[in-house]
Amino acid sequence: MDRQRLARAALSRLMEPQDAAGLALVHVAGAVDALGIATGELNPGPGVERDITALLADNGASPGWTGLAAALKRWHPRIPDLAPERDLATMARLGGRLIVPSDELWPGQLSDLGIQEPICLWWRGQEQPLPGAERCIALVGSRDSTSYGASVTGDFAYSLAQRGYTVVSGGAYGIDAHAHRAALAGGSGAIPTIAVMAGGVDRYYPSGNEDLLRAVGNQGAVLAEVPPGSAPTRYRFLQRNRLIAALSAVTVVVEARWRSGALNTAHHAETLGRAVGAVPGSVHSANSAGCHRLLRDGGAVCVTDAAEIVELASPSGASLPGQRQVPAQVQDGLTLEDLILLDALPLRSTTSIEKLSAVAGLGQESVRAGLGRLGLLGLAVSERGGWKRGKGSV
Repeated sequence: MDRQRLARAALSRLMEPQDAAGLALVHVAGAVDALGIATGELNPGPGVERDITALLADNGASPGWTGLAAALKRWHPRIPDLAPERDLATMARLGGRLIVPSDELWPGQLSDLGIQEPICLWWRGQEQPLPGAERCIALVGSRDSTSYGASVTGDFAYSLAQRGYTVVSGGAYGIDAHAHRAALAGGSGAIPTIAVMAGGVDRYYPSGNEDLLRAVGNQGAVLAEVPPGSAPTRYRFLQRNRLIAALSAVTVVVEARWRSGALNTAHHAETLGRAVGAVPGSVHSANSAGCHRLLRDGGAVCVTDAAEIVELASPSGASLPGQRQVPAQVQDGLTLEDLILLDALPLRSTTSIEKLSAVAGLGQESVRAGLGRLGLLGLAVSERGGWKRGKGSV
């Protein structure tokens, strides 16, 4: 079996997501040697530690770096649990796979994470190319979503999926679930939706979303950077948010409280230079406080429909939303005097030019000329010497 693949499978169990020291070690030494060093089978030598220190400094991750010896001590308790062949067999049994950065199926947009690019991805679902960032939209928000949030999310996800976009979310209750469900219903592309999990993909979590996530796996993709059997801890929920943001051209926060994991995803998107959208809500709703915070601080663009989201996802000017079609009104294009005269005309009974002159505050000559113009448009009619509104103005 491919040593590179086995090594990355093992490393994903040995190291936590976003373990800066571990990721730097992989960058410096390569996956196979990094595993040997991390498990004590290889002597790193002074050059490795020096290169790691320099790499972490270049990426602004050096403050937490206390040296390779401390990292080795941190990883040591997990060494007895390493069984990459078993983990790969588990994935094969589930109809899934492991992908690594050198694979053709690897989503290239994750390279934008730099040193924080995941070591590997455990993938449950059909084997097919994942869409690029320009075709992926992240919809995220509160677990305790309101009916408003559910309705907006459903509209967005369904419409985006109908346009061939892939909806990315986290598989949780609330906004995530509504996003996945509507994308599956509206999906016209090969992968209508992707769920990025905080725990192993061998177990659908939360259990209440098992049927939904199973459908996502059947029609789309369920991804995680932690191996089968891994628990979805609070820390891992926060770490996987960077993957949701990195996979997508736009991250849209539909509903979020003042302190919310969805805001963490938006922060990752901003850091990556990705677009962020936020949906406005009631000023009385705590579930929209986080969205309003993003809008007020200037970190997000207000979005109200799928067309506006697509505009954010597209190269400049490539997918501008069309003008909203407002039904033409018969009064459109009338002069101010004609509008005043039209308002003065009674709906049912007729009135004289003299009375119209008094009601409208216009001279009788202006009234006669205005009635002629309104009559041609069907907005005024003459009956038995008097005038009233035409049917076209009602």
